[in-house]
Amino acid sequence: MNNFNPSNYSPASDLLTDRVILISGAGAGIGRAVARAFAAHGASVVLTSRTLKNLQTLQDEIVADGYPRPVIVPMDLAGAGKSAFRQLAERINDASGRLNGIVHNAGVLGSRLPIEHYDATTWDEVMHLNLTVPFIMTQALMRLLRSADDASVIFTSSGVGRKGRAGWGAYAVSKFGTEGLSQVLADELASTSIRVNCINPGRTRTAMRAAAYPQEDPNTLLPPQAIVGAYLYLMGPDSRNINGQSLNAQ
Repeated sequence: MNNFNPSNYSPASDLLTDRVILISGAGAGIGRAVARAFAAHGASVVLTSRTLKNLQTLQDEIVADGYPRPVIVPMDLAGAGKSAFRQLAERINDASGRLNGIVHNAGVLGSRLPIEHYDATTWDEVMHLNLTVPFIMTQALMRLLRSADDASVIFTSSGVGRKGRAGWGAYAVSKFGTEGLSQVLADELASTSIRVNCINPGRTRTAMRAAAYPQEDPNTLLPPQAIVGAYLYLMGPDSRNINGQSLNAQ
């Protein structure tokens, strides 16, 4: 695990200028905060989410702030087939001709139950969205990533994806898989201009966190916009030599 300290990182205002970056699950929470931060640092962002209204609102906010108009692509990733990801790649290629980065942010919690009582259908749904979808999406976008001089892929991990804990079921196992996928891909791409890493967002004020800890006071948690430093670091040139690592956002 890398010893990056997000509290010490001060990104340049033009850190991501001329970079095209895709963010999944951008309609709310961490994805939304990351999208705004990337745009504010010069990136042209491509945003996916299930909810078109959320994407349109975010698009309007980014444009109102004076940043490049995002490309928005409503997608139900859980139900998307391979053709949908090919179409996504075509959309990005038509708009930009390249892709400098992906932030795999979309995910689902599933049930907080012991393995003994875990529903198999829910298990499959969590594993598919959290692990298989990022695999398929990365594969579909690989040609575009290879066309960039410097590209970064960021997977979303979790503390329970590093050390298993009772009651976290498919979510924890999917995040162990995410860490493994990131490491394998990083090793395979080590001689290319593409680097691959994970970020553990930590205790952040999101809807998923509230669902996992319904009794927790959200005011004790950092808001999503307070943790974007790690994402900026891994997506920008300051982390050009970082590959196959798993960082904490706080």
